[in-house]
Amino acid sequence: QVQLAASGGGSVQAGGSLRLSCLASQYEYTFGCLGWFHQAPGREREGVAAIDSGRYTSVRDSVKGRFTISKDNTGNALVLQMHSLKPEDSGQYYCAHHPGCLDASEMLVTGWAAASRSRPDVKWGQGTLVTVSS
Repeated sequence: QVQLAASGGGSVQAGGSLRLSCLASQYEYTFGCLGWFHQAPGREREGVAAIDSGRYTSVRDSVKGRFTISKDNTGNALVLQMHSLKPEDSGQYYCAHHPGCLDASEMLVTGWAAASRSRPDVKWGQGTLVTVSS
C-alpha cells in the first residue's frame, strides 16, 4: 500500500462537505509533522493545515472555521474534514510528512511546499482531486 496516498476527494456543490484521509506509516504518524496541501490549477502548492507530534495544529486563515485537521486513532490516518466548501477550494490535495518539524506552522509558510519537493527527508504522497461547483 502506498503511504501518504490521499483519498476522499470528489465533486460537491458549494457549501458541501468532504472528508479527506491520508494513511501514514507508524513512524510518520508518531514523529514530526503531517500536513495537508492544496494545489489549484496553475497555482503553487500551499499548506492548508498541519499537525505536529503533540497534536498541536496550524490552519491557514482562509480555511479556519471550515477545515479541521486531525489524526484518526483507529489506523494511522491523517484526516482533513472540510465543510462549507467554496469553488476556490477546488484542486488537488496532498499530504506530506516532515520528520524534522518542531512546529506545525512551519509547513504553512509560503513557499515551503515548493522548497520541500527537493528535500529527501520530506515525503509527499499522491493527491486526491476536489471539485467544488458554484
